[in-house]
Amino acid sequence: MADSRDFLSISKIDSEKKYHQLIDVLHFHEWRYYVQDDPILADPEYDQLFDLLKKTEKSHTDWIRTDSPTQRVGSDLTSDFPTVTHYSPMLSLPNSYNEEDLADFDRQIKKLTRTTDEIEYVVEPKFDGGTVVLVYENDQLIRGATRGNGEQGDEITNNIRTMRSVPLSAEFSKYDIERVELRGEA
Repeated sequence: MADSRDFLSISKIDSEKKYHQLIDVLHFHEWRYYVQDDPILADPEYDQLFDLLKKTEKSHTDWIRTDSPTQRVGSDLTSDFPTVTHYSPMLSLPNSYNEEDLADFDRQIKKLTRTTDEIEYVVEPKFDGGTVVLVYENDQLIRGATRGNGEQGDEITNNIRTMRSVPLSAEFSKYDIERVELRGEA
């Protein structure tokens, strides 16, 4: 198998053989990350390889393999759970490695919310997991769902109710919650 360092130093792939090698490299690093939980490549480097793959497939659509990492479906919706619509879309910031990416995200949010006011953001380390959305109405947990495609997710309320760390009621809080949607990684 080719070494990932061979691809980090190039900006263009012009042979189908190199394209196949890049896919093998990405599959290896996905296996180390997701299966072994022992990554040997930093996230920015993986993203650089993934971007090279996307760029290559855009230029050579006839090379695209069905097992290419770009062909993976990006939603965790299944047919095993009912689908629910989120009260507001779940947006996400694409991978960002510079200030201009963040400024662009801010512009998009201001356009979406139709505001020119300054917006305060909270930044946290990235956690990989499954996003869970909890909805409380009148201080009671009424729904748990997955992120899904950002607009709709799988309704998993019964699964959430088994988690002792998730309060079923907010009645002991100092807040009188009419409705709140809480989102986080699980």
